[in-house]
Amino acid sequence: VLRAMEKDEAVMALKVTSPGQDAGITSRLQPGMRAFAIKVDVSSGVSGFLRPGDKVDVYWTGLMPGAGSARGEVTRLIQTNVELVAVDQSAGGDINEAIIARTVTVAAHPEQVAALAQAQTTGRLSLALVGAGDNTIASMVEVDQRKLLGLGALEAPQEVEKEKICTIRTRRGAEVVEIPIPCTN
Repeated sequence: VLRAMEKDEAVMALKVTSPGQDAGITSRLQPGMRAFAIKVDVSSGVSGFLRPGDKVDVYWTGLMPGAGSARGEVTRLIQTNVELVAVDQSAGGDINEAIIARTVTVAAHPEQVAALAQAQTTGRLSLALVGAGDNTIASMVEVDQRKLLGLGALEAPQEVEKEKICTIRTRRGAEVVEIPIPCTN
């Protein structure tokens, strides 16, 4: 049995596995996919509206390597249309009330698992629920504080060319005097 059933309820193929098939989360994974748990809270987990079978976009927020404090934190879309296979300990899709989850489990390819693991250890992950039937493909999205506030990109400071001054040093007893002269080269 994959989902909760009531007494005298009709047994539907949607609620049970094929004969001899495992009823655990592994039965929900397609060949080549892996289950990966993502830590979430009320804000990063879409306020409890996530259900197994939903699709989410995953955003990472953190400091870019080598950026230092000049750029600040950046939020970047790192994975799109990732399928949820479980919310907390429930893999059934018949959840009636909103659950403030602590973890969600997603189905991902091994490369995606590595990217999500790296992102989870170096920053914060947030999920954005993808609407049912939404087939749009999200492109590269990155927002930093300057872009958010409409300030534009940081410009490199302009180097001011210093006027070259040529001098002649002359010693007058114990004193050294520098006399400015026109530069020839």
